[in-house]
Amino acid sequence: MKHSADSRIAYVNGAFVPAAEARISIFDRGFLFGDGIYEVTAVLDGKLIDSRPHTTRLQRSTNEIGIRMPITPDEIEQIQKTLIERNALVEGLIYLQMTRGAEERDFLFSDDLEPTLIMFTQVKKLIDLPAVNTGLAIKSVDDMRWARRDIKSTCLLPQVLAKRIAKEAGCQEAWMIEDGLVTEGASSTAYIVTPEGSIVTRGNSSKTLPGCTRLALLQLAQETGMRIDERPFSLAEALSATEAGMSSASNFALAVTTIDGQPVGNGTPGPVMQRLRELYIEHARKTAV
Repeated sequence: MKHSADSRIAYVNGAFVPAAEARISIFDRGFLFGDGIYEVTAVLDGKLIDSRPHTTRLQRSTNEIGIRMPITPDEIEQIQKTLIERNALVEGLIYLQMTRGAEERDFLFSDDLEPTLIMFTQVKKLIDLPAVNTGLAIKSVDDMRWARRDIKSTCLLPQVLAKRIAKEAGCQEAWMIEDGLVTEGASSTAYIVTPEGSIVTRGNSSKTLPGCTRLALLQLAQETGMRIDERPFSLAEALSATEAGMSSASNFALAVTTIDGQPVGNGTPGPVMQRLRELYIEHARKTAV
């Protein structure tokens, strides 16, 4: 089912409303300052994927910038289940955004602000993707983001610009480069597979977002005996790797087959990234709520 904005039901500050009638204040600090946090949770077979890791990360991010959670993780999960049901969503995403709230524009905010909380569904194919067979093309760009990338902030202008640069180069994703090393994708976690067979990805720090899909993938890889090496890597190392890949809630795990126009490995999706995708989909269906 493909639904338009007019037919969807959204959640806004405690109420389920037609998306076309959903409103927030022009004084909302998310709109004026990007003073907010967001999460994107996948929906497969009409169920939530990695729901608790997403609400846990939401709590961490809001705590880091001092936004009070207006409802509990269990209540968030129930609202999302209601949105899935009311929108007949089978495969796609639920977007959640929580801002500090609305008041007269001022850099300093009042301590008693009521947070703004919205959620809405998006139809998106997650399983039957052309990139599963072809892999993704990556464009490298300078990392222009702020120092606290571990906070899932709505301040996404650098990522918006990076995605645009990638698209203009005929690529589907951008890899952000800082001090000669890959930090992560514009909206994904980056991986390579070394000739020795190790899966390499950065360890969690303030330089990267702690990916929920990444968390599950690394656990699955370890359980099946794959070798994990959490460390930075350069573009040169990526181009000499046997495979490269990415993960995100909206794409699960996908192979990267070209970087800046140069092939990775033999230029086709390799067995490690294909296996990680299979493992994740199996995990998603087994643990969905």
